[in-house]
Formats: sequence, structure tokens, C-alpha cells
Amino acid sequence: MKRFVALVLLAALPACVAAGEPARLNASTQPHVLRFASAEEIAGLNPDLNSQLVVHNISELTMAFLVRFDRHNRAVPELATVVPSRANGGVSEDGRTITYHLRRNVRWSDGAPFNGDDVRFSFDAIDNPANDIYTRDGFDRITKIDEPNKETIVIHMREAYAPFVVTFFASRGYALLPKHILGALHDINSAPYNSLPVGIGPFRFTAWHRGESVDMEANPYYWRGLPKLHKIVYEIVPDRNTVMTQLQTGELDLAYPFTGSYLPRLTPLRNVALLRQPAYSYDLLALNMTHPVPADRVVREALRLATDRAAIRDKIEHGVGVLQEAPMPSIYPGIARLPLVPFDIARANALLDRAGWKRAADGVRVKNGTRLALDFASSTGTPDVDESLELIRAGWQQLGVAITIKRYPSSVLFAPYADGGILYTGKFDVLALGFSVLAVDGLQTYRCDQMPPTGQNFSHYCNRDVDADLRDFDRQFTREDQARDLNRALAQIDRDVPVIVFGGREDLFAYNRDLKHFHPNAVSVFDDMMDVDI
Repeated sequence: MKRFVALVLLAALPACVAAGEPARLNASTQPHVLRFASAEEIAGLNPDLNSQLVVHNISELTMAFLVRFDRHNRAVPELATVVPSRANGGVSEDGRTITYHLRRNVRWSDGAPFNGDDVRFSFDAIDNPANDIYTRDGFDRITKIDEPNKETIVIHMREAYAPFVVTFFASRGYALLPKHILGALHDINSAPYNSLPVGIGPFRFTAWHRGESVDMEANPYYWRGLPKLHKIVYEIVPDRNTVMTQLQTGELDLAYPFTGSYLPRLTPLRNVALLRQPAYSYDLLALNMTHPVPADRVVREALRLATDRAAIRDKIEHGVGVLQEAPMPSIYPGIARLPLVPFDIARANALLDRAGWKRAADGVRVKNGTRLALDFASSTGTPDVDESLELIRAGWQQLGVAITIKRYPSSVLFAPYADGGILYTGKFDVLALGFSVLAVDGLQTYRCDQMPPTGQNFSHYCNRDVDADLRDFDRQFTREDQARDLNRALAQIDRDVPVIVFGGREDLFAYNRDLKHFHPNAVSVFDDMMDVDI
């Protein structure tokens, strides 16, 4: 969810540089080795069982997908030879039959051949109720899968499902699984594979040193050839301040993600470059509506009114992010702008007064014996987030709200339901969260049937009108029709306040100036790494 030392000066070309090697700006640069961190520990490396953003970022480098995304956030073929559509005959006219044609002569990173058997097994693995899959939305609409030959998979759906492009094994989502390794297992939940997966990406895993690093090397079997980088190391540095220090001292080459609160610290550094761009992500507070206090709609409205989101963006984030009410990325096409709810402590207090929430002697409100007290879950090692939480606390305390902040390592916060993860088991009243939404995806996380453990509706929100709009959205194949259904659902969600939206996220990347040809898109930041080098 999820260190400061002297500036490193530009270095002269070291005498030990080999002939043909480009000059290094930073003496700490290790040629052809990229070291990056996100200030997180990880719970497992299989993206089909772990929804952490960093795990999906690493998977973009290592795992097998039918499609990836280009610099313009468009789906492009990877292990499929074309992205199926009505225009190319890959999608039937009624939208219920989808045909994937697969590349030949492709190998897994252990050298084993890849074919349609792996794709069919992967669909079966997602559908297997014994596997701890965090959502089966889309997959649960499949009625039959045909494999007429090893290079063709035909999916039969009970109804049209337009988001199939990003749902069915696209990068930033579920990865294809190797049948030759996992096919004989009853379930994949505890498979050794999850600690060191075999994939079909430009890089492959070599080691996971728990608590220290995840090591990757160029995949000699990758069908596109060898990338320019020889090695990538994800450094497990569970504190964002330490990440920034190590970037500054040259121990790291790339930091992502982080918030705008670090810009004043990073901007003056001559050895570090900064990239800022819109993201297919947004930030929110999830309100657990299974708990008595957040279940009260008046309380949710009051909390939103008492959250000074503009101050958080302007004072803490240094202007990074887009203020909005819609729980969707700001750059999502066709989204109507909902009116911003102002910061208004007086109005929030008046709402609570009228609803019967009375202040007790200690200043905390009470209604029918229930105190207006909230457990606020957050992550460890994110002092930039802590600043925002304190500003939120200051506003909410003026309403007579008691707040207890509980911080967890990200590996515990985002652990699967079966492992007791805080997010999935709902052990919170309020939780600060970033949501990534794929380029043609909808709002399925707000559907009634998507509550954990069968989905990611962490607020446990249910409105049947919203469900109907989102079902209609899934059947639409044009942007105009999708936008109509989506905007209707968004307006209702805004009225119900299951979440408090901070705004659309802007991605920030800080990296070693020796890093070249790094062009992350807004959907999947590591999908274009073949020419990246350092």
C-alpha cells in the first residue's frame, strides 16, 4: 500500500574504464547493473497471489504475459501474436468468443518450451478455488476453453467482457504460469515456485535474499533477445528516508514510488535525475463499512469534509497530484469531473450534531454507546505518509474523533487473506491506499461480489445500482459507451462515500543520471526495458 550526506559531485572518467565503455557521471555506477528500491518488504514473488505494486513491477521484468503496454499506455502483443479485437477477428461479433494466437519457439526462463498448454493451465489455476487468488473477476465468466492446437487458445464467455485485454494475463496483472512446474499440484499457494518464479521476461530471477534483495539477470531464453542490462537488483530497504539517502550516495540507481514531499531534497542533487508524469493510479482512504463507525454514512461524509486534501497536496506533496473526487486515475479517458467537496470543519461538525453524535467529557463523540473512535492502518517506513496522517488527524480531532494509528510492514499490510493480511482481512477502520487501474479497466473493486477474500472491495461497499452500471460497462467495446456507464457509477459512489479520494497520482522517479533510455509508461513502468542501460 505499501541518509542525507554531502552532494555527490559529477565524477571524471575513471582510469579503469574499459575501452568502448561510455564515461560514467557517477563513480558509484556499476556498468549494466540497475539497483532500485521502493521502501518495501515483499511477501512473495508470484503476482497471481500478491497484489503489492512492487511485486507487479518486478513481474513486468520477469514474468510471462499475453500482452504488455507501450509508451502510450496501449496494449501490444507479447506472447500473443496480436491483441484480439473485433476488427482483426480475434473477438466475435457478440463479444463472447475470444481467440489468442500464440508465438512459436518461445521458452520459459528455465529453457522449457512454452505453448498453449501453459496458457490453458494458467486459466485453470486462476479458476481453481483452492488457489488464493485475490479476484477472479472476468475469469468467472468463462464457460469453456478450447485449444485447437498448441498455438491457439479460444475463450468462450457467457457474456461480452470488454476488459478481457487487461484482465487475461496482461502485465501489471496476472502472469501466465508454467504447467511443467506447477501442473501436478493441488494448489499453488505454498509452492516453492512463489519464492523464485520462472517466467518469460527479459530478465529472470536468480535469488531472493529475504530481508535483503531480489536478484535478477538477463534471461538468455527471452524470445526478443538479450536486454542491455546484465543484472537488476531490487534492494529491500524498508524505509523511504534510507532509500533516498542510498540514492544520493550512489548505493541505488532508481527510487520508485515516492511522494512529492521528497522533491526539495532531491531537486538540488547533481547526480540524480527526476521524472514526473501522470499515472494510472489514485490515492484514497478506504473506510471499512463492516465496522460500526465507518458504516454510518454521516460519519463518512463528515470525515471527508474534515480532510484538508488541498493542504496535503500543496504543503506536504509540493503540488504533486490532481485533486479530484472520482476514485479513478485523473488521466482515465472520458471521466467527468465531479464537484470537489471543500474542506469545511464547521459543516462536518453540524452533520454529526444533527445525526446524534454527542461530545462526551473527553471530547470524543458518542452515539448509542459507540465512541467515534477509529483504528487507522498505515505502513512502516513511510515518513512522507506519516506527515499526511498527522494533518488528517488534526482535522478529524476537531470533530471529536479519536484516532489510533497502527503501522505495519508492507509484507503484513498487503499479505493475502489466507495469511491474515491486514488489508484483505479488514483489520482496520481506515486505511491509506494507492490504487492502480489498468488502461481499459473499470471499477470492479466497488462491486458487491468483490469483497475479500474474493476481490479487492476493501471498503465492503455494496450498491446494486453501481453493480448494474459496472456490469453494463464490462459489455461495452467503445470508449463513449464505457464512459457513460462509468460516470454514472462514479457519481453514485461519490454520494455514498465508501472512500475518501485524495486525488489522481503523479508518478515520480528519481534515478542515477547514468541510467539511459528509461521511458516508463503510466500503466506498467518496467514494460520497456530492452534498451535501458547504465
